[in-house]
Amino acid sequence: MPVKRKVIVVGGGAAGMMAAGTAGSRGLDVLLVEKNKNPGRKILITGKGRCNVTNNAADVEDLVAGVPVNGKFLYTAFSAFSNHDLLKLLHGLGLQTKVERGGRVFPVSDRSADVVEALKKYLRQNNVDVLQGEVHKVETQKEKGGFSVVLRDGRSLSCASVILATGGMSYPQTGSTGDGYRFARECGHTVIPLKPALVPLEVEEPWVKEAQGLTLKNVAVTIFDENKRKIYSDFGEMLFTHFGVSGPVILSASSFLENIEDHQYRLLIDLKPALAEEQLDRRIQRDFSKYANRYFANSLGDLLPKKLIPVIVKLSKIPPEKTVNQVSKAERHSLSELLKNLTLTIKGFRPLEEAIVTAGGVSTAEIDPRTMQSRIIKGLFFAGEIIDVNAYTGGFNLQIAFSTGYLAGLNC
Repeated sequence: MPVKRKVIVVGGGAAGMMAAGTAGSRGLDVLLVEKNKNPGRKILITGKGRCNVTNNAADVEDLVAGVPVNGKFLYTAFSAFSNHDLLKLLHGLGLQTKVERGGRVFPVSDRSADVVEALKKYLRQNNVDVLQGEVHKVETQKEKGGFSVVLRDGRSLSCASVILATGGMSYPQTGSTGDGYRFARECGHTVIPLKPALVPLEVEEPWVKEAQGLTLKNVAVTIFDENKRKIYSDFGEMLFTHFGVSGPVILSASSFLENIEDHQYRLLIDLKPALAEEQLDRRIQRDFSKYANRYFANSLGDLLPKKLIPVIVKLSKIPPEKTVNQVSKAERHSLSELLKNLTLTIKGFRPLEEAIVTAGGVSTAEIDPRTMQSRIIKGLFFAGEIIDVNAYTGGFNLQIAFSTGYLAGLNC
């Protein structure tokens, strides 16, 4: 009987598990090396523990549109293993899914652990061996070909192909500590400088601390640069924090911001996007008529969340103890404009460790998009966040991991 081709997958996240299972399905001898006790640790914390496995985008074009950085590189990967292919696989492994707002796909159970168990089942079905160990070095065997994967405990493992699926540098507590970038550099690859993507934003205005913990749903946000050029606009959910803002629309917005030190970005929040300013003014007039004899500070309960009222009162510059029936037309219009254009000054990203994904990574110019194989070293493949691609929130980043993992496993 011929000896099976040996493949080692480094990293047991979404990309690594998919790559290993796919390679195993081809009858290859596959070893998945994961530094954590169990693979899939980062999956467990995604989607607030619910795991947004993919997006229910209609086709490959829609998937690519969800990837602002090097999206075209992924055409083949998305075509070879689309979101619909992924769901078919997961359903076959016993995981039932549901679609929520924005096309986000979650397990019906709302348990990310069930996603991990389905992927573990995929590994078992395809006879993938899993080894707990931390890789120290990946070396080419120049004389006899193939690779040596050296573990920190001194063991050296030989193989014909290596798939690097080590993730980025976000959430380092899950094992994503950037080792794969070093391995790639040592193999001659270019690593595009790393920065946080899908990350909360810090702002200059101190009043956000008063609104800390408040989630706003159905608001519109727009970001302008110092030249009043619109950088980003979206509608959805956001959150105030002690340092600034977070939440889905903010995380997506962060992917559009260049070096903040070199720009002056302003974030405008429309608290009432369903109402034109004239309609909002009429709404305020109705509330003022209803509470005509109240102080201004006590008249906004029907219009705003309780936690935001003191902030709006202060920013409006309308005396809080002025009775509503004494508020002038100009003051009322000023209030309406404030609610439609609540402005914050962005001063920075939160640290890379707090980002959902890492921007930057192994240059796509040095990876064959048809196979995920290195253009520099035959037999070396890449999958997932280690590659210089990143997407919006909504399941696109996990789909990148699964699609590139599949393609690497199919071609290794």
